[in-house]
Amino acid sequence: MDNVSILIIEDTVAQSDKLSKLLEDNNYTVAGVARNFQEALSLFYKVKVDIVIIDIFLNGVPEGITFAETINTVPEASKPFVFLTSSTDRQIFERAKLTKPYSFLLKPFNELEVLYAIEMAIEKFYDQNDVFFTEEEDTVISNDNLFIKKGKSLKKVQLSDIIYIGVEEKYCNIITEKEKFVILISLTKILKLLDENVFCRTHRNYIVNIDKVVEIVPSDNLILLQGKHHVTLSERYKQIIKKFRTLK
Repeated sequence: MDNVSILIIEDTVAQSDKLSKLLEDNNYTVAGVARNFQEALSLFYKVKVDIVIIDIFLNGVPEGITFAETINTVPEASKPFVFLTSSTDRQIFERAKLTKPYSFLLKPFNELEVLYAIEMAIEKFYDQNDVFFTEEEDTVISNDNLFIKKGKSLKKVQLSDIIYIGVEEKYCNIITEKEKFVILISLTKILKLLDENVFCRTHRNYIVNIDKVVEIVPSDNLILLQGKHHVTLSERYKQIIKKFRTLK
């Protein structure tokens, strides 16, 4: 599991240091800091990046927009990005807007606005509308990850690391190899958002990652999982056995 990783593109050391501290204080990972277009592009393709925060003007030139235009040309490599600028030039704004940033923040930046912008970028990028705006919803699910809101930050959890999900009253306990997460979402809803070829229901209170199944004991209504975990297998969901190739 990793924290959400953010690339900073900012040519002013004082600004990038302040931004880095804000992100790290809120449990985000700073993937790197780039001072110009070439450094930014090199880092973007070299390190793991979830979001990019881009200063529009780098060394007096709007290279931040050029960077955004460049990464937008490769859809499968695109990531959500947020612009930071002190410019009030309307033409610059119009050009920047064409790159479809997820937020547009003016310097000096407001710390809370930056944190909100990160949440909005994750939310919109993965097409999960209004996920963070109610007490009942605090999670975004993408094809490969969960982004779980913890305090002021987002925690990234690889779906492949999940062993099972269990329900407890209104909450879902997400059990991974190293950590447990508690989120306020129904088991039915989270199951609809997961890959049905990987995550299967075994009981009204449990969903398992079939890649983590170690043993199935139908006679005892039991499924043994990696990490010495076990869940109940009810009669209703015994068709999970068909997910596995068996030898007779």
